[in-house]
Amino acid sequence: MTKEQDGLQFEYSPEHRAYLQMLRRKDRFVTAMRYLLLVAFIFFWELAARLGWIDPFIGSSPSRLFATILRLYEAGELWLHIGVTLAETVVGFLLGTLLGTFIAILLWWSATLSRIFDPYLVVLNALPKIALGPILIVWFGAGMKSIIVMGLLISLVVTIMTVLAGFNAITDEKQLLMRTLGASKLQILTMAVLPASVPTIMSALKISVGMSWVGVIVGEYLVSKAGLGYLIVYGGQVFNLDLVMASIMILCVLAALMYYAVAYLERRIGQRMV
Repeated sequence: MTKEQDGLQFEYSPEHRAYLQMLRRKDRFVTAMRYLLLVAFIFFWELAARLGWIDPFIGSSPSRLFATILRLYEAGELWLHIGVTLAETVVGFLLGTLLGTFIAILLWWSATLSRIFDPYLVVLNALPKIALGPILIVWFGAGMKSIIVMGLLISLVVTIMTVLAGFNAITDEKQLLMRTLGASKLQILTMAVLPASVPTIMSALKISVGMSWVGVIVGEYLVSKAGLGYLIVYGGQVFNLDLVMASIMILCVLAALMYYAVAYLERRIGQRMV
């Protein structure tokens, strides 16, 4: 096995090849165990419902969930609700990430500005965002705008604090060296701070994905006529727990897909930086 780098080929030693094979075996084992646990959970859940160990009306079952999803699909409502929630989440996530990173750059640029706003960021981060729901509804109306803003706000402060912490973790010696060589503040940002903060930014993206889903679902709880959050609330009101749990299952799948999309982006960026 050889590896090509900068036009040169390096051959791995037998020990190194054995080590790489061991790592691949461990990765395959972890992946297999993940799927095995999922299949086992679904199997025993269905078995418990059929044997009466749990009340299917309260605990539902995988077969009932799939039947509920199939009914939504046949009624032409499945993709409508998924599309509404997914669109709100993606827009809120992108806006929160871009705006949060921009504000983090401004606060890094000015240490005085950062000191002024630091206590406000701490308070906003601790504030339960659901408390802002009624205010957002009055300001933006009972519709998609208020839901997107809710998703944006929940991810915004976390993104600002995480990215800013990554910027501040860059050593002063490196920045001082660039200043000594005549680099401007913008050059330090683009050539040193941002590249070194890519892992932190990607971690902030992973956190923001989950926070955006939370914000959107909370917003749909408060005001929505479509979406997975609306289905959860409606199902709870009419005691249709199959609908509630089917919506939650769809949410889990969508959230996992968005998370893995961010993880894939992180790997691609990491490969380019090597």
